Amino acid sequence: MTHTTLVSTETLASAHSADWAVVDCRFDLANDMWGREQYAHAHIPGAVYTSLNDDLSGPRTGTNGRHPLPSDDALVAAFERLGIGNATQVVAYDQDTGAYASRLWWLLRYAGHTAVAVLDGGFAKWTAEGRPVRAGVEARPGAVFRPAFNRGLHVSVDEVARRRHDGRTLLVDARAAERFEGRSETIDKVAGHIPGAHNRFFRDNLAADGTMLDAGALRAGFTQVLGGRAPADAVMYCGSGVTACHNLLAMAHAGLDGSPLYVGSWSEWSSDPSRPVETGPPRGQGTQK
Repeated sequence: MTHTTLVSTETLASAHSADWAVVDCRFDLANDMWGREQYAHAHIPGAVYTSLNDDLSGPRTGTNGRHPLPSDDALVAAFERLGIGNATQVVAYDQDTGAYASRLWWLLRYAGHTAVAVLDGGFAKWTAEGRPVRAGVEARPGAVFRPAFNRGLHVSVDEVARRRHDGRTLLVDARAAERFEGRSETIDKVAGHIPGAHNRFFRDNLAADGTMLDAGALRAGFTQVLGGRAPADAVMYCGSGVTACHNLLAMAHAGLDGSPLYVGSWSEWSSDPSRPVETGPPRGQGTQK
């Protein structure tokens, strides 16, 4: 069976084999060494580590966002170092919500690899259940990965600027309401959101125990946000193209696949003072313009 959205801790514990690539994506935006250190201290046996900054993002220029899209060659090289080939089942996990793991999930899908899923509940659920962990650093044998990039899964800043006026496209921001509305901004230099955007905080995809809501609840929530639009007409973004991937994962799990990601997100958009900024709550959320 191929897993394409979520994998439970029970499934990972009982069904995975050496053919599966389990990838630890734990990360802290305030301390980019934290995840690597946590991995070395304790990780799911057999897992290899990948860093959001070092492996899942491209070089920053100051105007292309905090976590830009890696080059094609860099992305393929990262997958091959992780032991991911075209037939490999990948399971990505992070500390809890899946926000960072979903970035790897999206990047693999962008490269044409659909046999990738996020561990539901992450390392927190795994350890809360008393499942085994291992210290140290592990590696998988290198693999050959032949990409089939789906360029339609992401949009550029210029395309966002054009599409936000087309009367059909919906921009959906995955940040918390206080950041979206510009009431509090602790990461980027400018507060607010892209004018006309709606807000779907990625944590609204989660149940109280940190696992993903069931597909029906997710579908109901995103159907309301879409307001009658097809998923392909909704461009997902966040602060730097990470937590928006969690919204995309939730949509895929709910059967609402097809929305593109604006990878540069708010950190890219707000880097140019000529681009418009809006603050306050979303205008007419849930209704077609």
